[in-house]
Amino acid sequence: MAGSAHGVMMPFRPAPHELTSAAMSPPTANALSAQTRAIWGLSVVCAVIAADQALKWYLLYVVMQPPRTIELTAFFNLVMVWNRGISFGLLTGNAEYMPWVLSGVAIAVSLVMLVMLWRVRTLSSVIALAAIIGGAICNVFDRLRFGAVADFFDFHASGYHWPAFNLADAAITCGVILLLWDGLFEPSESIRNSS
Repeated sequence: MAGSAHGVMMPFRPAPHELTSAAMSPPTANALSAQTRAIWGLSVVCAVIAADQALKWYLLYVVMQPPRTIELTAFFNLVMVWNRGISFGLLTGNAEYMPWVLSGVAIAVSLVMLVMLWRVRTLSSVIALAAIIGGAICNVFDRLRFGAVADFFDFHASGYHWPAFNLADAAITCGVILLLWDGLFEPSESIRNSS
């Protein structure tokens, strides 16, 4: 606030030459503040971790005692599978160092995703990246505790089974799909700024 000659406080207004095109152009409709990105990102990461770890505890120590196959529908079973690879059983290896290698890779990918999370401008991208980070962290927890990831969900049709997976894998997959959707169908920043 700037004062006037009569002691009345007047609001500060920039001189016309101080207005730049950047200052005059409205923010994009989906632009998020750093605080909003942090709140949403942390909330989604924590929700994925809490849900995955609670469900794994329940399935491991209650439902799967003893381990068995539980047919829930004609196309979906609960099973107990220890995955020594990455999501959906890929890169499976029995070497003792594999949990450490895969955990290191997951942590590195999570750090890259965290940097991306601070740079994205849409809520859907924040949620997608946070889901990937949360899912990766959950599987790291399993690898460091058990040497493998506990998988339970078995979808199948006509005798063919999709590789067993868990809630963390589902969060990672949904996050990747949402990122692809954003990349394919959300207008780019330059297009939004030109309209």
